[in-house]
Amino acid sequence: MHRPHPEYRDDFAYEPDAARTHRLPLVVALSALGALILVPVVVDRVAAARVESGTAEAFQEGMGTPTRPEVHVRGFPVLTQVASGTLRQVDISAHDIPADGATRPLPVTQLDLRLDDLRKSDDGSEARAHSAEATARLSYTDVSNALGLEVSQGDRPGRISARIAMPFGDGITVTVKVSAVSGNRIAFEDFRVTSGVLPDAGQALLDKVFEQPVQLRNIPDGLRLRSVTTTADGLTARFSGTSVTFRPDPDDAAQG
Repeated sequence: MHRPHPEYRDDFAYEPDAARTHRLPLVVALSALGALILVPVVVDRVAAARVESGTAEAFQEGMGTPTRPEVHVRGFPVLTQVASGTLRQVDISAHDIPADGATRPLPVTQLDLRLDDLRKSDDGSEARAHSAEATARLSYTDVSNALGLEVSQGDRPGRISARIAMPFGDGITVTVKVSAVSGNRIAFEDFRVTSGVLPDAGQALLDKVFEQPVQLRNIPDGLRLRSVTTTADGLTARFSGTSVTFRPDPDDAAQG
């Protein structure tokens, strides 16, 4: 049987003390370098968290949401963005935005915002984005409450179904076209009866219900409603705009 020479050493299992001693400064240097790289990242992340928290608090106070929205500041490093006074991109996701003061209030179930080049005013009274895009989701429950009718998804894209209870029979069902009109309003028009018989009194009632568009309140200034589509859960409204401005609630500002 072949035996290895007594002086043979496996290179992977044996390393002279001198070699290990020479490698130690290299290991220390690499560790120090890693720490130097990590520290700015941690500091920047802390700065980002503070900006996100402050933005969420201001948004909640200004929009009157029951919970704070989710806020994410995009881009690295954030510290340089803060120093320049402009955040390149901020994403906000808020829930249950009320529509207080509206004749037919239609709350926003969820609002997702993308703000580009967000800058705060010198006196801190407002924040303005150079441009922004937003998507608002409106539940059929809230749409039903706003219209005073039981509303659900229609039989075709862009249409909703509304049910009118009658003293006798199964009631009447109509489908209605939804569309975006000026002033951040949603129009309900071109209703068609799909089941039941609509009496003259019912015709007059529906004309009155659908005559006036429903305005979406508590939308940041500068955002314009571009389109409205229907889904299984509700309506989806899409906005875009420039010089989009956020201001704190006047009552909160007065108390401050």
